[in-house]
Amino acid sequence: MTKNRSIDEINQKINDGEAHIYTAEEFKKLIKADDAPSFDEVDVVTAGTCGVMSGTAAILNFIVSEPGEFIRANEVYLNGVPAYAGPCPNEWLGSVDVILHGTAHSIHDENYGGGFLLKDLLEGNEIDVRVESADGKTIENMITMADVTRAQIVGARMAFKNYTAFTNPNNEEVASIFGAIPLEGNLRGLTFSGCGDLNPLQNDVPQNVIKEGRRVLLNGAQGYILGNGTRSSAEKPNLMLSADLTQMDPYYVGGFKTGQGGEVYDTVAIPIPVLNEEIYNNLLVTDDMVDIPVSDIKGRHLPLDNTNYGKLWADYDLRPRYDDSKCRACDKCVVEEICPTNAFSRGRLNLTYCFGCGMCANYCRNDAFDMNTGSVDLNINGKDVDVPIICRQSDRLRANKLSLKLKKMIQNKEFKL
Repeated sequence: MTKNRSIDEINQKINDGEAHIYTAEEFKKLIKADDAPSFDEVDVVTAGTCGVMSGTAAILNFIVSEPGEFIRANEVYLNGVPAYAGPCPNEWLGSVDVILHGTAHSIHDENYGGGFLLKDLLEGNEIDVRVESADGKTIENMITMADVTRAQIVGARMAFKNYTAFTNPNNEEVASIFGAIPLEGNLRGLTFSGCGDLNPLQNDVPQNVIKEGRRVLLNGAQGYILGNGTRSSAEKPNLMLSADLTQMDPYYVGGFKTGQGGEVYDTVAIPIPVLNEEIYNNLLVTDDMVDIPVSDIKGRHLPLDNTNYGKLWADYDLRPRYDDSKCRACDKCVVEEICPTNAFSRGRLNLTYCFGCGMCANYCRNDAFDMNTGSVDLNINGKDVDVPIICRQSDRLRANKLSLKLKKMIQNKEFKL
């Protein structure tokens, strides 16, 4: 007989303190230890992912001057990052509505973009604002988040059901958004995205519960699924999400430098209520069962081979260990220059900013960073090769932390299914 339960029944168990709730990480560890809880022993699994999510945009309204100083904004720059004025003209009010793209780059520094700006705002830093008005005026001011009257993140495509790995079989290096720096040729390294068996959409195929209107955590703030995202398909779904920017935790969102300039990363956690046996069985997926294509860095349309997330994540380190005794204080620190999230500066590693990408361990000339990011065996053009993993554009540590936060919020009745 097929077993079923309703959302109301699970919510009642939560209210009574009797619900069995696991994070995806906890649940997968039990599966791998041959100790998976049965259908009757699990009510909710909180799944999460963190990675570069280029479809991120923010809608902001903020005060830049006293009323009457300018008619309306034509162009707006925040720390040099262009934000698009509109849709409401706000004539003579001294405030502006703007749409900020997470992938927009500063006119002063292409490595500083919308993702870095959002983190600066959330951390309470002062932001330089320049407005070019329709009546020919230039208004310059400084704002902080306290001057922002409304701010909403809308992600056009987020939380992909995993992604693609890339390597460079060509002779010359290739600059791409899929690598933190231009990727060296001749298969010298592999870069990849996706949190594997922790990813929400990977645990709910085909989207039995992850649907329009369901609540989520987006960068720590409660938000909603607006529907499936742009470029979503049955085989490769992604989500359109939204939440209040002012409620977000800066730890979970920020900028990520790539070979094509600054990008933006986000963290998403989604509860999966175990309503029936099909949903339960879908949760039994593990990294070794999740295939990932390996493509030429020149495009996803150029497949080279396949691997799986078990081989990409395995038991590799999630964070580097920095040994300052090995640092030689180089005149030009390679790690400081290439660290995608600016986590290393002036001889100090800020683990709050660290993304666990692995770039520091792979590029420091003096081996001051110890981090095993692993390698993967591939067959490319008929030749067996072992390619080192040099860059991860997804962060399991952040994904796990937000999944745990969501679990605790559900247990504390702060988040309702």
